[in-house]
Amino acid sequence: MVRRTRGDCYTDPMNWLDEVKWDAQGLVPAIAQEIGTNDVLMFAFMNREALAKTAELGEAVYFSRSRNRLWHKGEESGHIQKVHELRLDCDNDVVLMKVEQLGHTPGIACHTGRHSCFFQLYKDGAWHTVEPVLKDPERIYK
Repeated sequence: MVRRTRGDCYTDPMNWLDEVKWDAQGLVPAIAQEIGTNDVLMFAFMNREALAKTAELGEAVYFSRSRNRLWHKGEESGHIQKVHELRLDCDNDVVLMKVEQLGHTPGIACHTGRHSCFFQLYKDGAWHTVEPVLKDPERIYK
């Protein structure tokens, strides 16, 4: 067991996955942030196997709750996320990945064909779409 003091983060390199606080379903929230721009591209979940695969491959692998299986980002779309950094928050219950979005210029992370999944802005009592579709999803998922 690794001894911790408030504010310090010490991890045993042999048990790095054990440091993550998995929820009751064995999942941890994961945020993909674009390296360079710091745009938040997307949010998904990872299980232990997905996080281990991400570290091994250097590419984002998530756990799809709707499909109940691992999901290698870009497996259908070609929009792969190359992982430059893996970070864990201070409570060890959220993963932040600094990624390079590949497969299209500019990068497409969202299944709607947009750069980011966070393309809706709340303003004046309503949600407004503030990012354009870069590629028609019908052409992405043929």
